[in-house]
Amino acid sequence: MTNKVSTEVQQEAMRIAKGTQKKGQTKEQTKLVAQGIEKGISEYKKQQKIKARERDKQRKKSLSAKVNAVETAELTTQSSESKETAKNSTLAIFFPWMLLALSWGYFLFTSS
Repeated sequence: MTNKVSTEVQQEAMRIAKGTQKKGQTKEQTKLVAQGIEKGISEYKKQQKIKARERDKQRKKSLSAKVNAVETAELTTQSSESKETAKNSTLAIFFPWMLLALSWGYFLFTSS
């Protein structure tokens, strides 16, 4: 399984290999050094991709934890608000009927 290396990486590796070339070193040896440098660059890039993926996973995990905490807080708030609303709606339904009964009772007792 051969890894495809970009031409920019190959050129950079060859430039570095030529820069470190010793006297009496053949072109084939320089090419081998350049190939080693290419492999090193490829490995470095792979490691950086892996690290970036791990950082992204951690970021997403912490973000989802924050979102879950906010949603839980909102649900708790909505739950308490809905209980208060239910109490208020029961009172709102009961209160007019109570006033009607009291007014009829008042009219019945005052008219007799």
